[in-house]
Amino acid sequence: MEQNYELIERMGAMRRLSKGQRRICDYILEHYDKAAFMTAAKLGEATGVSESTIVRFAIAMGYEGYPQLQQGIQEMVRNRLTNVQRMEISPDMDVRQLVNAIFKSDMTNIRELYENIDMDTFAKVKQALLSARRIYVIGLRAASPIAQFFGYYLNYIFDNIHLITQGGSEVREQLARVQPGDVIFGMSFPRYSNRTIESMRFAKSLGATTISITDSTSSPLKQLSDLCLIAHSNMASFVDSMVAPLSLLNALIVALSMEKKEEVSRYFEKLEIIWDDTAIYGGSHRK
Repeated sequence: MEQNYELIERMGAMRRLSKGQRRICDYILEHYDKAAFMTAAKLGEATGVSESTIVRFAIAMGYEGYPQLQQGIQEMVRNRLTNVQRMEISPDMDVRQLVNAIFKSDMTNIRELYENIDMDTFAKVKQALLSARRIYVIGLRAASPIAQFFGYYLNYIFDNIHLITQGGSEVREQLARVQPGDVIFGMSFPRYSNRTIESMRFAKSLGATTISITDSTSSPLKQLSDLCLIAHSNMASFVDSMVAPLSLLNALIVALSMEKKEEVSRYFEKLEIIWDDTAIYGGSHRK
């Protein structure tokens, strides 16, 4: 499994390390699951250096301060932790504290998406989907529900959607007909699905345009994508928050439907007759 090596690379780039800095490096690499959630003072206690040394170490590594270094450690942690470890590091809270913490985290993810979305890339993704010969949507394991959501609504806009949400040796078989002019739209978040990564690599080798939604620029999906949209999925215990990715997909669906507004409206007119006739929804006019 490909890992996020940005933090490790920064450490390796530091040519001259004091004994204290070396202890900090060694501790982070050996106990990253603990270091990710330590304050600067606690990390200093664990490594036998002062809090100010921790802060200076973070700045020497190219970060603005300790919070940014801690974020880098947390990104590395999110890529490596097992579900058992995620449960172990989950803070103990009462129900009200827990609910407030989850809601605040989700709001932060949405706010970061709103403030940092790359609209140029968003527009290119929209155009690539509009001009695609066939569109393959792949989301496995925890990403399966949002892939299903995306594929469900894309089917109202296009008639060339292939949805892949079950991972196994047959995934490549489902991509066997991929060729230039096709788009594969992959989504994965820590812990990244190897099947999704392999599928993106395989489709790219066949000449398809690769698009992804993932959590950071260090994601292995980003490296395999012609176009990549970033939406954070900060973890809560063993659960990854999909609020921001889902909001981004929602915006993309609406943007695509507006580009094909008349065609989609005519299709819905036909569907409404079918839904009414077969009493699909409550309040049907069927007699």
